[in-house]
Amino acid sequence: MALEWVAVAYAAGAEAIMLLLLTLPGLNPLRNGLLSVTKTLLKPFFSMLPICLFLVMDIYWKYETMSSCKTLNSCSPSENMRHQKSTIKSQRNALLVAAALFFYWLLYSVTKLIDRVEQLQIQIKRSTKND
Repeated sequence: MALEWVAVAYAAGAEAIMLLLLTLPGLNPLRNGLLSVTKTLLKPFFSMLPICLFLVMDIYWKYETMSSCKTLNSCSPSENMRHQKSTIKSQRNALLVAAALFFYWLLYSVTKLIDRVEQLQIQIKRSTKND
């Protein structure tokens, strides 16, 4: 399972970096190349969606089958610590999955928007050239 979490973390990081580079002002000379790279990487990043859904189901299953310490004396201190660590780890993993999906959606939206702006600029140049 650790490999899936590493893949999701790296994908979320790459999506965040590409999103940052696409939206930074002053990078117009690099934007065309970065836009084409981002467009080609959107399809492989889409494969993270089933992985994220699988990991969410895994988090849910672990949450449902987790032993709980109802009273203070029902668990030993080590069991209580293990329960707390497991809860924190599940919350961290859920946040990672949400971030990966959010960054993918944001990257997809920004890429489409920038591509549409580029197309409109080309149309404006053509229309002013013809007049």
